[in-house]
Amino acid sequence: MLGLKIDTDKKWVTIAENNLEQLLTDHAYAEQKAAGAAVSLIINYSEETELVQKLSAHAIEEMEHFKMVHDLMVSRGMVLGRDQKSDYAKHLSKFFPKTKNRTDALISRLLMAALIEARSCERFKVLSENLNDTELANFFKGLLESEAGHHTMFLKFARKYQDRNIVDKKWNDLLTYEANYMKNKGVLPLVHG
Repeated sequence: MLGLKIDTDKKWVTIAENNLEQLLTDHAYAEQKAAGAAVSLIINYSEETELVQKLSAHAIEEMEHFKMVHDLMVSRGMVLGRDQKSDYAKHLSKFFPKTKNRTDALISRLLMAALIEARSCERFKVLSENLNDTELANFFKGLLESEAGHHTMFLKFARKYQDRNIVDKKWNDLLTYEANYMKNKGVLPLVHG
C-alpha cells in the first residue's frame, strides 16, 4: 500500500529501544514539522480551498500527535530535548529540480510529504511489532492508521493537480531515490534516520 521499495531492518528497533528519549524527541519534532509544512502549504496555496480545508485539519492532528508524544515522555520522566537535525527531508528535497512553476512546486511538496508520512508509517509498524515495551508498541500501533491516511491524502492531492501518469512516474522515481538513501540508514534512533 505504501509503495516503499526498502523495508527498515528490524535491528533498528534495538537502536531505538536503547535510546527511547532520543527517538521520542525526534518523533515529537517530526510531528511539529509536519504541522508546519501543512501550514506552509496553506499559506502558499491559499486559493486551493479543498487543500486548505484538509491541511487545516491535518496541521491540528499533527500538533495533537506532538502533544501525545510529549505527554508520553513526561509520564516517563523524560524531557523534550533539542531538535536533532535529520538529513532525510533535506535529501528528499534535492530530488526535485528548483522551479518557479507553482504546480510543479506543489506536486514536489505533496509527493515529499506523502513519502515522509509513508516512511513514518512503516517505521511505526516496525516499532509496534518489535518493541519489548508493550505500552510504546501500542502507542505506535495507534498512529499507523493516521500516518497511512496522511500518505494517501498527499498522494491524492498530487494526482488531482497534475496528470496521474506524470505524478505516478515522479512518485516511483522518488521512491527509488529514497530507497537508495535508506540503504545506509537505520543506525540512529531517529524516525527517518
